[in-house]
Amino acid sequence: MKRFYLLFVLALLTFGLFACTPEEGTPTPEDPTNFKIAMITDVGDIDDKSFNQGTWEGIVEFATANGKTHNYYKPAAMSTADYVDAIELAINDGARIVVTPGFLFEEAIFLVQDEYPEVYFILIDGTPHNADYSEFKTASNTLSILFKEHESGFLSGYSVVKDGKTQLGFLGGMAVPAVVRFGVGFVAGAYFAAAEQGLTNFSFPAAYYDYLGSFAPSDETKTKAASWYNSGIQVIHAAAGGAGNSVMLAAQELTNKWVVGVDIDQSSQSARVITSALKGLGVAVQSALTDIYASAFVGGYSLNLGAAENAVGIPTGATSFSRFSTFDSAAYTVIFNKLAANVVGAPSSPAQLEKYILALGYTVPAGLIAKANG
Repeated sequence: MKRFYLLFVLALLTFGLFACTPEEGTPTPEDPTNFKIAMITDVGDIDDKSFNQGTWEGIVEFATANGKTHNYYKPAAMSTADYVDAIELAINDGARIVVTPGFLFEEAIFLVQDEYPEVYFILIDGTPHNADYSEFKTASNTLSILFKEHESGFLSGYSVVKDGKTQLGFLGGMAVPAVVRFGVGFVAGAYFAAAEQGLTNFSFPAAYYDYLGSFAPSDETKTKAASWYNSGIQVIHAAAGGAGNSVMLAAQELTNKWVVGVDIDQSSQSARVITSALKGLGVAVQSALTDIYASAFVGGYSLNLGAAENAVGIPTGATSFSRFSTFDSAAYTVIFNKLAANVVGAPSSPAQLEKYILALGYTVPAGLIAKANG
C-alpha cells in the first residue's frame, strides 16, 4: 500500500491537480492553522472499515501529523435536510473545512457552498447539483473528487479469474453510482480475464449479482452470502461498506470461499479477503488539505482519478498476493499498466458492460444488465 500511496501522491504533484494559484473568490483565511477540519459521515458509520473509515483515517493522519483540530458528525437521518443540518452544526462549532464522503451529499453541498463562502468543502464521489439536476455548480470554495471505481473493480475481477476462480458473485450495498461502477468493472474484468484464457463457457449469472439496500451488517446479508457460497460461488465482491463484514463472516464459516473487499485494504479484517478494490480516499483528501493550509487550494471543478493517476487498484504490498494461488505482482503490473495507458479499457456503466461482454464474444446473461442497474 505504501507504494500505491506514494505513486498516487507523485501523480497528483506531476499533473498539478492541487498545487495551483487560488482562483478569485476562494477563501483566504488570515490564520488557516486554526481551522477545524470536520467530516460528515454518510449512511455508514465512522468505523465501517470501508468508505467512511478510509476517508476519516486520512483526515486523522493529516491532522495528527500537522497539529490540526478535527471532528466528525453523523447526520440524524439519510436526507438532504439532515445532511445540511450536520454541515451547519459543524460550521457553527468552528469548522472551516468540511469533508463529505459520498454522492448523497451532492445537493447538500450545492445548497451550502455559496451560503458559507468562508468554508472549504471537499466532496468525495459527487458533484454539487440542485434537487432536480437542472443545475450543476461547483463553487470556488468547493473541490469535487471522483474515482474511476470501474477500473478498480476491473482489476479485482481480472485478478480472481486469472487465479482460477470463475464462480463469482457481486453484492453491492445500494445502487449508488460508485457502487454500480465497482460492480460493472468487476464483471468486465472477470470476462476480460476469461477471454484471455480462452474460457468460452465463462458466465456471470444475474442470480449472483444483487444490491442489499443497506451498507449495514446484518444476519440477512450473512445468510444470503452463505447461500451463494453453498451453491458454488467461490468469490463475492462485497462493495457494501459495513455489510461486507457479514459476507466475510459467511466465508469464514466455509471452506475455500473468498471475499473481494472494497475502498481500502480489508485483508486485516478477515483471512478470507483475497484482495480489495481500492481507491485512494485518504490520500486524495490529504492532498486537498495540504493545499488549503498552504493557501494553494483551487476549487470550482472536479477531479476524476483512476489508474492513470495511481488512484485505484488492488493492494500491492509485500504480502498482498499471498492469498492468491497463482496470480502474482508481475501479472498485476502488466494489466495495471495496460489499463493506466488505456491500452485496455473498462466499461463504467451497465449499458457499456453489455456491449463490452458482446465484444469479447460472450453472450450477455439474461437479466444481468437489469440487475447491474439496480
